[in-house]
Amino acid sequence: MSREEVLNKVIEVVYECAPELEGTPLYENTVINTDTGIDSMGFTLIICRLEATFDVRIPSRQWNKLNTLGAVVDAIYKRLPKDK
Repeated sequence: MSREEVLNKVIEVVYECAPELEGTPLYENTVINTDTGIDSMGFTLIICRLEATFDVRIPSRQWNKLNTLGAVVDAIYKRLPKDK
């Protein structure tokens, strides 16, 4: 899976978890909590849904470093199994 595919799927999951954002453009530099208004519970839901979607585990101690959409994509992408 390419990084761009991960980005597109992450955006899709964000829209599923926060339907009020549907139609709001999301970019890699979008700051999740301030630019979107998603609170900490909403962010937790998104991260848990992404972990399930991609079958990866992001340690909770790293969650506070995932402030932009691009940071979330990077955290997921680096944990995906790489094709040989």
